[in-house]
Amino acid sequence: MTVLAHYRNVPAPFRGLSVALGNFDGVHAGHRAVLDAARSAAHGVDFGVATFEPPPRAFFRPDDPPFRLYRPARRNAQLQALGARAVYELPFNADMAAMTDETFARDVLATGLGVQHVTVGFAFRFGRGRMGDAARLSSLGRALGFGVTIVDKIESLEQKASSTAIREALIAGAPDRASVLLGHDWVVDGLVEHGEKRGRTLGFPTANLHLGELIHPRHGVYAVRVRIEDSGDWRPGVANFGRTPTTGIRDPLLETFLFDFDGDLYGRWIEVALVAYLRPELTFTGVEEMVDQMHLDCDAARARLGRTRAG
Repeated sequence: MTVLAHYRNVPAPFRGLSVALGNFDGVHAGHRAVLDAARSAAHGVDFGVATFEPPPRAFFRPDDPPFRLYRPARRNAQLQALGARAVYELPFNADMAAMTDETFARDVLATGLGVQHVTVGFAFRFGRGRMGDAARLSSLGRALGFGVTIVDKIESLEQKASSTAIREALIAGAPDRASVLLGHDWVVDGLVEHGEKRGRTLGFPTANLHLGELIHPRHGVYAVRVRIEDSGDWRPGVANFGRTPTTGIRDPLLETFLFDFDGDLYGRWIEVALVAYLRPELTFTGVEEMVDQMHLDCDAARARLGRTRAG
C-alpha cells in the first residue's frame, strides 16, 4: 500500500480509484461499512482511502486534549488490511479549511486525485464552515464526472459506533464497551521508554509508554494484553495509566507489567490492548501497602484475562 501526503501531481497508478472519504479514526464498525461500500463500488478499479492529516479538529481546536484513537501509521495498517491500495492523507491546513464545497470537490477530488467514485457516510460534511453535506457531494460528483455512494445509518449495535462514542467509553474507564464499538480491543502502541525504574526495585518492572497525541483513557489499573514487535503472541499483563500519586506527580504514563516475562524492552515497539478496567488510581500510606495492592491487581488481571480471548 502507498501513502500519499498530497493531492497534487498524483502518480498515474493512484488516479482513478474508488475512494472512501472521511476521518476514519479508529477504523470502527461504522467506518468499515463505508470502506466496504467503496470497495464494492470499485468495479474493476483499485480501492483507496482519502482522509485528513491532521484531522480538522486538531487544526481548528489545537488546544484540545489529545483525542486520536490511533496514530496514523496504525490507522493506515488497518486500512491496508481491509484492502486499500492507497491512502491519501489530505493536508488539512488554512488553504483547505478555506475551500468551498465545490472547490474541494473540483480541485482535490476530481482534478487532484482523479477519483472515479467516492463513498461517504450519511453524516459527512465538507467545505468551508462544513457547508456541504453528502447530498451536495453527490450533486457535485454528477457535474464533475465521478460517482458518489452515501452509506445510510445502520441500526445494529456495532454499526452505531462513532469515534466520539469510543472516546467517551475510554474516558469513562470502559474499554470493554469501546472494544464492542471498535470490533476489537483498543490498542496503544509506541516505543518503550526509560522511566523512574521504581517498579523494577519492587519486583514489578514495567514497560513505559507516553501516549502523546493519543486520547488519554481514565486513570487507573487495567488488565491488558501486550504484543512485542516481531512477535505474533499476545502476552497477558497489568497496566497503570496515570500520574502515580504515591510516588510523585508527573505527566500521565502507561506502565505495563508483563506476566511471566524476563527481558529488556527498552527501545522496542510494543502494542498494549486495554481489555478491562480494574480500579482507579490510589494513594498509599507506604511502599508495602502499594506492593500488596499490586499483587492483588495482578491476580485480578489474570482472572479477568482468563475469561476473554486475545484480540
